[in-house]
Amino acid sequence: MFSRDDLERATRLVHSIMPATPQYSWPLLAQRFGCEVVVKHENHTPIGAFKLRGGLVYLDRLKRERAGAKGVISATRGNHGQSLALAGRQFDLPVTIVVPYGNSAEKNTAMRAFGAELVEHGRDFDDAKQHAAMLAEQRDFEFVPSFHRDLVRGVATYALELFQAAPELDVVYAPIGLGSGICGLIRTRDLLGLKTDIVGVVPQRANAYRLSYDAGRVVPVNEVSTFADGAAVRVPDEHALAIIRAGAARILEVPEEAIAEAIRTYHEDTHNLAEGAGALALAALAQERENLKGRKAGVILSGANIDRPWAAQVLAGGTPSVS
Repeated sequence: MFSRDDLERATRLVHSIMPATPQYSWPLLAQRFGCEVVVKHENHTPIGAFKLRGGLVYLDRLKRERAGAKGVISATRGNHGQSLALAGRQFDLPVTIVVPYGNSAEKNTAMRAFGAELVEHGRDFDDAKQHAAMLAEQRDFEFVPSFHRDLVRGVATYALELFQAAPELDVVYAPIGLGSGICGLIRTRDLLGLKTDIVGVVPQRANAYRLSYDAGRVVPVNEVSTFADGAAVRVPDEHALAIIRAGAARILEVPEEAIAEAIRTYHEDTHNLAEGAGALALAALAQERENLKGRKAGVILSGANIDRPWAAQVLAGGTPSVS
């Protein structure tokens, strides 16, 4: 997919615009779970999520190879769109983002603030993606998918930071949306020659990747109903699935209540706020805690962009309901 040199070039580009994010071993998490827990804090990027890295690498390549590009268009539930919006401002390219109706109001506001034109269409991410592709053709804009080699190479820079700081990790738990983050982890681990197990995590109510992983082929689901909106995908990407099946130890499903509890745990033990998808990895670690005694585990806190009403409900002990 990409070489070590490709990854290091991407890292230099990303670090020219944003600093590396930290990875901390939190003592209260160790006490709670009986193992060392290293949190990769992708909630500390300028958009509050890991996706920014991929957007920067994608638009850098586009700007160099297609100097006359009129603009880009993509679909998102929020973090991918913020990534492209900020990167578009960096590289002076107009950005249009399509979101489904009912998308996070605060993520929508953030995308507009970074300079994106926002279009609302469809009931979920997959509907928005189809509409974005149609608009791209009409406007002669570049359609940016949510899974692409450049995006994977960009977000793999967080994996390089993590593994260089903590090469002795026994296992890393990673959320799966459309797959760029976990694929970047897998490729970086392999490039570094490490033996770390990588475990993908999805919500029970958006489990297409787990079904597809087990079946060995893309298995779409008819609907998703999770407050972990960054992982609310009905149709897996076949290229991402192939990488995940070849390189991940397994995929776990976690229920909505466990995701909410993981958000509360992050807040209590680290005073960090996680969005639903950002808490998936810790929810999975909690689920497997008995198998982790005395081991060293990494978790990706991939994003912090949770709307205030949901955050208030979760921190008060509740679990948001999504129909």
